[in-house]
Amino acid sequence: MRKLKHSILLFLTLMIFWILFTSLDVQELTIGAIASIIIVLMTIGLKPVLSAIKLNPKSILFSIIYLFVFLKELIKSNIDVAFRVISPKLPINPGIVKVKTKLKSPLGRAFLANSITLTPGTLTVEMRDEYFYIHWIDVTSENIEGATKSIVSNFEKYLEVIFG
Repeated sequence: MRKLKHSILLFLTLMIFWILFTSLDVQELTIGAIASIIIVLMTIGLKPVLSAIKLNPKSILFSIIYLFVFLKELIKSNIDVAFRVISPKLPINPGIVKVKTKLKSPLGRAFLANSITLTPGTLTVEMRDEYFYIHWIDVTSENIEGATKSIVSNFEKYLEVIFG
């Protein structure tokens, strides 16, 4: 059952991307469906990764919200780093901080680590169980709770619903 769920999710994901990059022409959809089926059949023996995603209305809604939250954080951090580059008077206090995540799913943790890394000013250096080590351009809190609240909490509450 888990492999079937993974195969269906993979097929749907591939088709969504196919439709985004092509047109809704019948020939295009047919080629996309054939290519997606071939990819699904080629990956049946591999460990299912997408099955960690919950498929219910709440998780789908939170996925959409997460996209906007991520974009907001991305824009905020880009502006912050740009101002630090333009104005050398703005302080930087670089360092590596330890943060803790509540996420249990490996895929959820990977999403969190990549979300942190994709926002300028932070870089996930290492992941050990529920702890991440993050290089932060301006360390405002050195304790785990404060750093977790500043870096992780905006992403984590949505990823917890999506991945568990």
